[in-house]
Amino acid sequence: LPNAEPGMSPLELWCNESQERYVLAVPADRIDTFKKLCERERAPFAVVGEATEEKKLLVEDPHFKNTPIDLPLEILLGKPPRMHRTETSLRRPQYPLDLRGLSLRGAAGDEAIQSDGSPRRDSAPRDDKLKHMLREAAKRVLSHPTVADKTFLIAIGDRSLGGLIARDQMVGPWQVPVADCAVTAASYDVYTGEAMAMGERTPVAVNNAAASARLAVGEALTNLAAAQIGDLGKVNLSANWMAAPAVPGDAADLYAAVQAVGLELCPALGITIPVGKDSMSMSTVWHDGPIQKRVTAPISLVVSAFAPVADIRLSLTPQLQYDPVGRVVPDEPRGETAHPEDSPYHKPIGDTVLLLIDLGRSKNRLGGSILAQTVSQMGEATPDVDNAADLKNFWNVIQQLGCGKKILAYHDRSDGGLLATVTEMAFAGHVGVDIEIPHLHDPFAALFNEELGAVIQVREADFDDVYLALRENGLKACVSRLGTLNAHYALRVKQSGKELFNESLGTLRGWWSDVTHRIARMRDNPAAADQEHALRLDKTDPGITPKITFDLTKPFSQETAESTEKDKKLGSKISAISASSCKTSVRPSVAILREQGVNGQVEMAAAFTRAGFKAVDVHMSDILSGRVSLKEFRGLAACGGFSYGDVLGAGEGWAKSVLFNDRARAEFTAFFAREDAFGLGVCNGCQMMSNLKSIIPGADLWPRFVQNQSERYESRFVSLKMEPSPSLFFQGMDGSVIPIAVAHGEGYTEFPDAHAAQAFNDSGLVCARFVDNRHQITAHYPLNPSGSPFGLTALTTSTGRVTIMMPHPERVFRTQAMSWHPPEWGEDSPWMKMF
Repeated sequence: LPNAEPGMSPLELWCNESQERYVLAVPADRIDTFKKLCERERAPFAVVGEATEEKKLLVEDPHFKNTPIDLPLEILLGKPPRMHRTETSLRRPQYPLDLRGLSLRGAAGDEAIQSDGSPRRDSAPRDDKLKHMLREAAKRVLSHPTVADKTFLIAIGDRSLGGLIARDQMVGPWQVPVADCAVTAASYDVYTGEAMAMGERTPVAVNNAAASARLAVGEALTNLAAAQIGDLGKVNLSANWMAAPAVPGDAADLYAAVQAVGLELCPALGITIPVGKDSMSMSTVWHDGPIQKRVTAPISLVVSAFAPVADIRLSLTPQLQYDPVGRVVPDEPRGETAHPEDSPYHKPIGDTVLLLIDLGRSKNRLGGSILAQTVSQMGEATPDVDNAADLKNFWNVIQQLGCGKKILAYHDRSDGGLLATVTEMAFAGHVGVDIEIPHLHDPFAALFNEELGAVIQVREADFDDVYLALRENGLKACVSRLGTLNAHYALRVKQSGKELFNESLGTLRGWWSDVTHRIARMRDNPAAADQEHALRLDKTDPGITPKITFDLTKPFSQETAESTEKDKKLGSKISAISASSCKTSVRPSVAILREQGVNGQVEMAAAFTRAGFKAVDVHMSDILSGRVSLKEFRGLAACGGFSYGDVLGAGEGWAKSVLFNDRARAEFTAFFAREDAFGLGVCNGCQMMSNLKSIIPGADLWPRFVQNQSERYESRFVSLKMEPSPSLFFQGMDGSVIPIAVAHGEGYTEFPDAHAAQAFNDSGLVCARFVDNRHQITAHYPLNPSGSPFGLTALTTSTGRVTIMMPHPERVFRTQAMSWHPPEWGEDSPWMKMF
């Protein structure tokens, strides 16, 4: 075993849980091929043993010249005696939910209700007190970490890697993190794919462990239903159990939970749990002086549901849809970028209606809910899956309606209940909602129960068809007409004609995003966190608003051939090469260059291949060893990734492997000097090439790329405005504003001084800039994720043959890989034109 620590004992060497080690079985006659692969990838390996016919595990120690392990396999892999456990079921005391403890304040800041629930003499009438209580409950529930905005976690994880992500967490033009499930494409040229969703209701287990487990399965399925999968039998589950069976009563709870899903619910649904894991020591004990204390987690089941997707284009989101009239709040000026009524990006939708599909069948149980937790209680009866047939029928009808394009928006009801569900849909659509709850229902139970179900938006014209489908699937008693949209940028709730709740989306968004804002202020650059929060609360923000100055409907290869004559006046030989390729089907070779830590090479190769090139995988070790020469290629694309070994400033480390190696430096210098070749650097490749400017003609004014001003890795979907430049990649794209994926930690353009920054800004070598949703160049975070001056993020040389950029066009060359795009765009996104 290769090991840098000579002091480790044989026991430590054999039993340590090294996280980055893998054991492979390799055919003995292929070991030389395997060795060459590892050397090319700079992956250290060692041959540690061999498989034998003798059924014995033998471990030799050459240092001590002994065999610390010599074990017959029947001992290791035989059938051990079963464990027997005797357990007694325990029932914890439960009490009715008491909401009188809500901390309520009147308009003047005085208490409207005393701590025992009795009204003060100077309090408002009963209706006003109910409104105050509902408002306080809404504030507590929406700001509870389980329900609240998770951007602080989501924005620091790469959500575009691979170029196959069809549905990430962020939804719609305003990029709100409310997606129900993840969807990926199976390849770069198909519409089939995979979907994954999760479900968990751990707090419910305090009251009812079996119900908690059933709800975890149910929630995973109501989330996954947003993807177009088809038959429920295609779904598989992964079950992650956590428990403390050594604590009295908990083993019985675990048994009840496993029995509920493994022997009852999943067989009734026709789905399987082929994989999972468990942690069975979820309790800790310590002494505080003479007092022994213990903390024990409730029985926890986290379910991951996964399935093949028939058509990634039919995936549903919570974004409410509507005709462009009303997108901007009344009395607010409609900017030219705010989707005018004649915009080609909008087809008429007409009047719509929101429907609630309540699988709880109006039981409205609040036990274990977020509302109960906000008043430090657990309540009594909990939600449950009372009827597996209802859940199966729900799945079938959502798949049917989704396939028929009868659903405009979909969001499952889970943590926080109906009010949280509708509020998140309103955020995603940037539009107000009016809802009405049944007159006999307790308002708190109706708005905050967490029974399984969903809210769907359908066209008024499709209502009869949708209702018929729901009725035919046995869900007639579960469906109610919930409400519709309003133009007041507010959520309004009525019951029996009386208004119970009326709050602006700005206020609600402030509550919902308060946790993520405060965590981001502590963890990141506080100024950046404040700018992002201000953008969330801007009711006039038009959202991502593309502007395309070229014909998206024309095949790009045809457009390239037709524009050849116009491009020749640039004086670049590459234009003639491109035109020749289109006419004769010759596929010019482009080197897809990568180094240790690069992970964006596959999508880069896919984009160039789709454009008509022959993409060739080239590792830096190929060039350093002389196995490959750049003379063989017309193009060079340096790809993005996370790291370069342990080097800070990964692209700089990559560049030094070129500059300080005679062979590599000569290869790159000769390549960049050619007039019949082009280069592209993206993300780490951009940072790498910026450090090669001394050997790239016309790149002497380029900046360095250093840590983002937010002091955090940024994964965003924002807009670039294409500027006039000599770059070969962006001819004919001037003036376009196109959304793009961003995923980098070091994208800030650093110049020697302000004068140098201004000089480059005026040089005509800027290809693209970050702009806000009104198409103005911006330094505002997160629309400019790096904080670069003048919005700089894509640069070129004076010849236009070498271009570098931080964002990732190769990850969004298909519209289906974009977090959001106008529905009328076809298969190719606008970024396909650059390739």
